[in-house]
Amino acid sequence: MTIEIAEQFEQQEDYEKAYDEYKRLLAKKPNNIDLLQRTANVALILEKKDEASELLSKILSLDPENIMCYEQLMDIYNDTDKYKYYIYRGDKHVVQGQISHAINDFNKALNKADSDEKILSTRFVLGGLYEQVGKFNQAIDEFLRITDHDKATKEAYLKLAKLYEKTDMVSSSVTILEKALEHGFKDDKDVKEALANYYIKNGTPELATEMTSDDLTKIRSYLDNGKDEQALELIKNIEKDYKKNPKYLALVAQYHFQRNEFDEALAIVDEYEKFAKNSPLIYQMRAMIYDELNKNFEASINWAKYNILLDNKDVALNEYMQAYAINNEDAELVYTIANLLDTLNDKTRANEFYEQLVKLEPDNRKALERLADFRESIGDYRQAIEYLEQYHKIDPRNASTIKKLGKFYEKIRKKDKALEYYKKYISISNAVEGYDEIKAKIEKLETQPKNYTETDGEDGLIDIIMRWFNRKK
Repeated sequence: MTIEIAEQFEQQEDYEKAYDEYKRLLAKKPNNIDLLQRTANVALILEKKDEASELLSKILSLDPENIMCYEQLMDIYNDTDKYKYYIYRGDKHVVQGQISHAINDFNKALNKADSDEKILSTRFVLGGLYEQVGKFNQAIDEFLRITDHDKATKEAYLKLAKLYEKTDMVSSSVTILEKALEHGFKDDKDVKEALANYYIKNGTPELATEMTSDDLTKIRSYLDNGKDEQALELIKNIEKDYKKNPKYLALVAQYHFQRNEFDEALAIVDEYEKFAKNSPLIYQMRAMIYDELNKNFEASINWAKYNILLDNKDVALNEYMQAYAINNEDAELVYTIANLLDTLNDKTRANEFYEQLVKLEPDNRKALERLADFRESIGDYRQAIEYLEQYHKIDPRNASTIKKLGKFYEKIRKKDKALEYYKKYISISNAVEGYDEIKAKIEKLETQPKNYTETDGEDGLIDIIMRWFNRKK
């Protein structure tokens, strides 16, 4: 039995035999997508729609983004089951990233649903789609309707609680999960642990202590309830099993912070960082500690790093500027501010800080490079040359710098200097970028007459202004 035999039957339009042959091959390779697709195609020709649907569904379980399968399933159910038709059309639109179309499809499917199971599952998907596009109120409405039904799943309750939290209604998160306890989930660990965490967020940690069976949540409830002794006892009891757990370490840091043991808290934060690199919590905890120690410079730096990780760049910049107001000679800080301003596309202010950085670190290559780029952008080639010459002294083999020096000297009609750097550039290698172009420039410059003047070349904006001003004088 080979696929060629099945293909031969198919070419001869003997579809029954082709179908049987493909089925035999599938028995040996049940997860082969190509075989599944071939078998489904023949099943459709033979009007075996139930079998084709089953095969196409199997393909989607293996390849959820297979658009053709969704379209074939839509064709199968277009005239026979509008609920399934709209479900598959909605799924196709989700895969294609067309969420608004998908929402429309699932609403249409909802109107065709003829059982509680279909209604509830469709509302669950709709709620998720509304959440995805930021329509939280509509999402909440869908999940509320699910939780009003006696067949509501715990996932619906948990999802609704999370949505309430997203919309700053934690008290509603508590209410809905308390309702879940009353409606068949009183012994469900997931529901109880989620509720315990919402009790803490809602300012009732004593209720969390009774609800949770999780040691870390219990420690948090003790700390938030001011029961430091109970928290410490449990911290010590579980240390052996949790000493490398970031959540545990954060709680230990919180314990020391609440007791004003700031050196110990900082040491624990350092340990936390080993196991949760780039977590915003690292910098938030340090910032809070430094605030308590009245170390405003360190506090501002850490609040800035915290906001950078949350992508709040404007807030971060404000914190960095507060630190700069305290110490404007910290080279690392100056570089960070310049780089952040660059990222925010504030080139003029970034330039000011790169200038400050060069004063602090005359050999800072990044600063010299960015300063030269900025001066080039405003047509100030002479100042750009100064920065590049400084860079060239630090790194005399940097091809990009050498090429730019040749280009800028040519722009300000310094023929000899332009030739000097262009020749240096092509001497590096005949494989450098633009080798032939630069070689042609050299030949052109060398053939220019000795009375080559400023009017023969290209002017930068600053050069034009300065020459005009000097003539006026």
